[in-house]
Amino acid sequence: MTLRTLFLDRLAMIYDAEIRLTEAMQQMATAATCDSLQEAIKAHLQEKKDHVASLQAVFESLGEKTWRKTSEATIALLYESHDVVTHFKGFPVINAALIAAVQKIEHYEIASYGCLRDWAAVLGCKEVAATLQKILDQDKATNRTLTELARTRSNQEALHEHANSAAEPLVARRAKAIAGRPTAPPLANAGYKSRPSSTVAVPPEKHVGQG
Repeated sequence: MTLRTLFLDRLAMIYDAEIRLTEAMQQMATAATCDSLQEAIKAHLQEKKDHVASLQAVFESLGEKTWRKTSEATIALLYESHDVVTHFKGFPVINAALIAAVQKIEHYEIASYGCLRDWAAVLGCKEVAATLQKILDQDKATNRTLTELARTRSNQEALHEHANSAAEPLVARRAKAIAGRPTAPPLANAGYKSRPSSTVAVPPEKHVGQG
């Protein structure tokens, strides 16, 4: 096992994450009641679609077939996002809750892309590193936008309850959230199949350094 093996393995995992998130982001945008938050999530959704295409191009530039490895961390984050939407829908706190959920996802991606960029640089793949840096910059920008929305609007709005916000007991809403949680988050572009981690192939050395 080499750094290249690790790089390809984690690249396949973040690729899986991006595909899952393209569908989940649309659902979160629909759940938001703040126009500014909806616009921010939808704008990042378009970036995510671009990220998928960019990662496909990275695989191609490295002489690799595009493949996916299940991102268990993303699945867990999507379960939590589903819980947030189901639990807080209809309450003023929904936007603050959604921002927190999306930022958790962004922080995971920021850490992932930071490592991938550095590994690509060490491997001598300068163009790949530049592509990953662009994605990383977009994720960081989204995170900053969400922080600003939370501090200037959503957190303050969450302090106030609608007259009917307590109509259904919190415990009952929590039970509905758990009961309604899917066995697995929605998965877009399911035609791609993961390659078992035990069979990760290392491309010939001639590919190393070709960014």
